[in-house]
Amino acid sequence: MTTTNSLRGSAAITGAATFGCGEAPGFTDIELLARAATAAVADAGLTMKDIDGLATCSLSAVMWPMPVIEYLGLNPSYVDGTMLGGSSFIAHLLPAMRALQAGQCRHVLICYGSANRSSAFGRREIVASRRFLDPQPYEHPYQPALPVSAYALAASRHMHQYGTTREQLAEVAVAARAWARLNPEALMRGPLSIADVLASRMVSDPLTVRDCCLVTDGAGALVLSRADEARDRPRAPVYVLGSATAVWHRQISSMRDLTVTAATQSGAQAFAAAGLAPKDIDMVQLYDAFSINTLLFLEDLGFCAKGEGGAFVQGGAIAPGGRLPVNTNGGGLSCVHPGMYGVFALIEAVRQLRGEAGERQVAGARTALAHGNGGTLSSQATAILATEALP
Repeated sequence: MTTTNSLRGSAAITGAATFGCGEAPGFTDIELLARAATAAVADAGLTMKDIDGLATCSLSAVMWPMPVIEYLGLNPSYVDGTMLGGSSFIAHLLPAMRALQAGQCRHVLICYGSANRSSAFGRREIVASRRFLDPQPYEHPYQPALPVSAYALAASRHMHQYGTTREQLAEVAVAARAWARLNPEALMRGPLSIADVLASRMVSDPLTVRDCCLVTDGAGALVLSRADEARDRPRAPVYVLGSATAVWHRQISSMRDLTVTAATQSGAQAFAAAGLAPKDIDMVQLYDAFSINTLLFLEDLGFCAKGEGGAFVQGGAIAPGGRLPVNTNGGGLSCVHPGMYGVFALIEAVRQLRGEAGERQVAGARTALAHGNGGTLSSQATAILATEALP
């Protein structure tokens, strides 16, 4: 029987690429995806003929793997179209590793693309269609501004229960911007202070527009290969030591505790599979759709105790030069967020572990944690990655 622990290091990311991050007018979702996918496959030293596994999903198409297969000219023996919101692409890792180890395929392409910012299809129509296609019977009758109102509820509860302050939430956005200023790919690179965050437009109390992720275009793709195949690729392999996914609810009103997410489960399982602990992680890439996400995930993944996330990030602790580098590309708050962000967290971890992050490079990094979130804190997926230098 294949256990999660037996998969440790059995697969590695051999190719990674982005395309069109920020604004890419004139491209469709699939055109953006194809550009990133083609670049990632070339980065792995492969061609599309070598790709025999595919994992992808879309916010707008329920049968998305099929047009992707058609457009890229693939003939995969392994296909995963599981849609768990923004956590999907990290959640795709574990099933893909099982397929690779079973010999079902040799190279799995994980890819995403969205013209979320430039699309002529308006967000008003998207929201209306989601209410029909993805009904939330306990919430839609009250017409909340989803998803931001759901995250505002979690932030309010955290502030009430643990004394977390608006300034501490703003620290998350300020740290993300500081990293983004070092990343030429980031959309928002201007200076940002705590005062700026607090003075910006209120969207859903207590979250202002600077506590909320960007709306961008963009695409990202990765190639996951069996470890024995990865050794022959041109780039240094980035090994997957542990990965796990957990889902506890769909609607925020069904969350058992607004301050505790399923990352407690996915994180613990991923660390157990990797044989590592939070103290062993050199950098963290978290799905920061909203500033409260970063506090919740730092707590739930074990980097600080429950309720101490606000104090943990104070004083630039997660910014460049801080004690724990977090979201080193600028994250969803300042770099890129084309509807779903998870694949970009993985790609940034890969770039850092390869030593390809330019001015924002974390010196000597050997391990990274990438974490995805989907829905309204609904689905959580964690991956722990490492260079081949790690025993």
